[in-house]
Amino acid sequence: MATTLESQAQPKVHQTQCFIDGRWTPAASGKTFDTVNPATEEVIAQVAEGDAADIDLAAQAARKALSGPWGRMDARDRGRLMHKLADLIEEEADDIAALETLDNGKPIRDARGADLPLTVDCLRYYAGFADKIHGQTIPVRGNYFTYTRREPVGVAGQIIPWNFPMLMAAWKWGPAL
Repeated sequence: MATTLESQAQPKVHQTQCFIDGRWTPAASGKTFDTVNPATEEVIAQVAEGDAADIDLAAQAARKALSGPWGRMDARDRGRLMHKLADLIEEEADDIAALETLDNGKPIRDARGADLPLTVDCLRYYAGFADKIHGQTIPVRGNYFTYTRREPVGVAGQIIPWNFPMLMAAWKWGPAL
């Protein structure tokens, strides 16, 4: 494993647009912003500056997916797709770690040695649970009837912080998916 960015090739930024409804698209406003390497202050890439309009489009697409094939997909198949995502992250781990380092200044050793393996582990953990929904009905005092509904609750909006973006995304996406 490379311990510094100088000891490996610089990664190429492949996509800088919003990923909405299964495709890459510019921000609805057309705006972009520079993402800057904090160590050198060099611009890494210009990235789509999503705003409320893009969030609305993403929420509409997510609702469509939930009422479409994704929402009807067998839990075991969802788990397989989550394992595939984990596989892809492992395959591209060196480039992803380098981009993470360039974007937020984190040591490459931490990105490659902790963030990405923990991200993969988290996705695999939730992928393993996808078809093992047990749940419990919690008894309550009084004259009440309680039950557990095992069904998707709907679209979730999630904010991913800057300091551990891959891992925090996995923490949020894993249980949601």
